[in-house]
Amino acid sequence: MTTTVDAGRPAVHHKTPGAAGPRRRPGRIRRAALPYLLLLPALILELLVHLVPMVIGVVMSFKELTQFYIRNWTAAPWSGPENYRISVDFDAPVGEALLHSFLVTVGFTLLSVALCWLIGTAAAICMQDTFRGRGLLRALFLVPYALPVYAAVITWVFMFQHDNGLVNHVLHDQLHLTDKPSFWLIGDNSFYALLTVSVWKGWPFAFLIVMAGLQNIPRELYEAAALDGAGMWQQIRRITLPSLRPVNQVLVLVLFLWTFNDFNTPYVMFGRAAPRAADLVSVHIYQASFVSWDFGTGSAMSVLLLLFLLLVTGVYLALTSRGRRTADV
Repeated sequence: MTTTVDAGRPAVHHKTPGAAGPRRRPGRIRRAALPYLLLLPALILELLVHLVPMVIGVVMSFKELTQFYIRNWTAAPWSGPENYRISVDFDAPVGEALLHSFLVTVGFTLLSVALCWLIGTAAAICMQDTFRGRGLLRALFLVPYALPVYAAVITWVFMFQHDNGLVNHVLHDQLHLTDKPSFWLIGDNSFYALLTVSVWKGWPFAFLIVMAGLQNIPRELYEAAALDGAGMWQQIRRITLPSLRPVNQVLVLVLFLWTFNDFNTPYVMFGRAAPRAADLVSVHIYQASFVSWDFGTGSAMSVLLLLFLLLVTGVYLALTSRGRRTADV
């Protein structure tokens, strides 16, 4: 017996009683929402730790908040933009001190970031070749970055002591490079002492990031360049640095933000009253807020610092992204 099927009639599929149907839409929605639910605790914690204090700080910057209103800061009188006017009035003592602190911080940050990047990159390039003891050297290079900041900085404070510090002992007593022992924690030398500690703490991070970026450069490029007669410096200029450009763009920005906002290093080295030559803006804002008890002006300075860092970050990202698109073309 033969069965004919009409070619123009669509086939009809009958569901069998136990067959599984399409998945339900509510279950699909629950699965799609699961990652966001898992991220919700971290998001709430981020809001509580960062965003809420930031909003409160902005509100405080528009209040005349002094020690008389610490118990109930919401009752402080509203001052409007007066705190910002005082902060940017560079002819007045408060504005002049803030401007000086800002310029010191800019110079300190530029020197620290440049030296950290230079030393870290040079060390990472030297550690690329295989030799005996390379693993031990890599581990030793990361020790300053792994040490707690307070332990590391306090150790440097002892070494910078005038009478019995290691730095003066080496420079004056051993090498005879100075006429007399120098004061490193006061006066103009405090800037160089702070810069030394900052570079010593920061360059291992640059070394770690650059060393990771070097792993993505094919060794065949160096072998081909060597066959074409390129020397070490030509290989670094033509292969290493262009290949590390995306890594360096992120590295420089992170180092800049970390160094510009660094509070622990100058505070541990100099205490609440940093020397004028090493008066970084982070410590200056702390002094304006917790030493002078002028929390309104200190909050206004903090907001101005935040706006400056946002502006620098935006301009830097715009310039680097434009340069990256130009290089891709």
